[in-house]
Amino acid sequence: MMEKIPTQTGARDQLLADLKTVILDAEAWLRHGGSLTGEQLEAAKAKFEGALTSAKEGLANLEVIEKSKAAAKATDTYVKDNPWKAVGIGAVAGVVLGMLINRR
Repeated sequence: MMEKIPTQTGARDQLLADLKTVILDAEAWLRHGGSLTGEQLEAAKAKFEGALTSAKEGLANLEVIEKSKAAAKATDTYVKDNPWKAVGIGAVAGVVLGMLINRR
């Protein structure tokens, strides 16, 4: 059985918190956007853009984590199904790496 792959601590929780912040900021912007003055509007806009950027980064990080998990699981399955091929690939990679290092 494959072990759990450690991920960034709280990545999913942080993303959900960022998305909730974006939603709350968007709702506040829609409710009070017309009554904000120049500086207040700029501050609200900056806060909203910061929360949106943070949420986008969190989503990108979460996607990378999920893709890495899928790749690790596929690799684990392949190695379990084809142990001798995996050993052969590892040996060939080691020989090629050794030859490249030896050239320098």
